[in-house]
Amino acid sequence: MKSVNRVILLGSVGHDPEVKITASGVPVGRFSLATNERFTDKSGKFQDCTEWHNIVVWRRHADIVGEFVSKGSQLYVEGKLQTISWEDGQSAAKKYRTEVVADDLVLLGSREKGNGAQAASSGKAENAKPAAPGVGAPGITDDELPF
Repeated sequence: MKSVNRVILLGSVGHDPEVKITASGVPVGRFSLATNERFTDKSGKFQDCTEWHNIVVWRRHADIVGEFVSKGSQLYVEGKLQTISWEDGQSAAKKYRTEVVADDLVLLGSREKGNGAQAASSGKAENAKPAAPGVGAPGITDDELPF
């Protein structure tokens, strides 16, 4: 049986990305992305619901995110869901984290850090994205971000 693991997000970056280099020399970046849903409640008032997503980018995407993305940047992200687990060193409890491993992202806005406007798309001209694994919701203000 065939299955699909695909995520598409358009949201706002919650904090400046953290980019590190693995022991094998591969760049990896991590950041949170907020998506916002607005609906009308029973009394007719607008309500906003913000969902936070953990994003991981690899290789060239990590470089792009580290250079051009900051808190508040608007990003379009495509990728897959991945759940990792580990044992907590203090309590020995098993911990889990679900994250989006991005393999395509588009920075929306200008090319200055924090605004984007550069696409990282598969193997095409100047805006090429890496072949390896590698992100804003309108209406979210800095006051609403928990960082």
